[in-house]
Amino acid sequence: MPEHSIDDDGAVAPQRERSHDRLGARLAQLARAPQLLVACDYDGTVAPLVDDPMAALPYRETVVAMRALALLPQTHVAVISGRSLRDLATLSRMPQEIHLVGSHGTEFDIGFDAGLPPETTALRAEVEVALRAIAARTEGAIVEPKPAAVAFHYRTVAAGDVAPCLAEIEAGPGALAGVHLRHLNHVVELALIPTDKGKALEDIRHRVGASTVLYLGDDVTDEDAFASLAGPDVGVKVGDGDTSAEFRVAGTVAVARLLAQLNEQRAAWLAGAGVVPIEHHSMLSDLRTAAMVTPDADIVWWCVPR
Repeated sequence: MPEHSIDDDGAVAPQRERSHDRLGARLAQLARAPQLLVACDYDGTVAPLVDDPMAALPYRETVVAMRALALLPQTHVAVISGRSLRDLATLSRMPQEIHLVGSHGTEFDIGFDAGLPPETTALRAEVEVALRAIAARTEGAIVEPKPAAVAFHYRTVAAGDVAPCLAEIEAGPGALAGVHLRHLNHVVELALIPTDKGKALEDIRHRVGASTVLYLGDDVTDEDAFASLAGPDVGVKVGDGDTSAEFRVAGTVAVARLLAQLNEQRAAWLAGAGVVPIEHHSMLSDLRTAAMVTPDADIVWWCVPR
């Protein structure tokens, strides 16, 4: 699928003007969707990527645009993150109008881990102990426990230590029966339950009755969501890397700008969505006064000369 991009600072080079125009045209189409769902990843999309995963606060302008969209009629907004739902809610502080889904699409409700089988809980504990032992010997490594997974962050690990560290994880806890290992953006995640953001996106689509979906994401797991898109749906890859998404933006600043533009266009369209076209009106006159009347007999304009 051809890919089209826009810079993070909003500038568009002459050779990319056509790509920028195509993205703008697709946003204009999205703004006119009968029921629109706007969904995105959190880290690297709503919040910039940072060294400390618990310091990843959302970009303010993005939250403002997302909340404005969520308050519009016939418009729904969701964040589908790899984080636990509890951490996602705590860090993002998203307003209640926005749907939050954690653990790459498996966690729709707080307390999800309470229903896990004892053997899954025991395996998660075993994986966490093993990863913490590796992290203790690896300066800069951070272990992040989740309800049904454990993540190993190595963004601040020395370049020479990364390969041996990952090899130890792959040969050790990553090789345990029932563990699903996945390499993400400077993170290796060991999940106890298969995850799929595409299935989560489809679930939300059906819950809200969306006719069209816009999805934005930066990581490998977002490719599942991009693969689920069809018809008028639009996928936007954030940052570098291979992708099946049709469009690409450079980073979180560009995401905020894109969502603000979509909000403005959709609000304008919804405001005029119920307006009766001028050609469907009738004009009534007694040769002294004149009135414009809708098919429902509402007078929308009346001229009474002095």
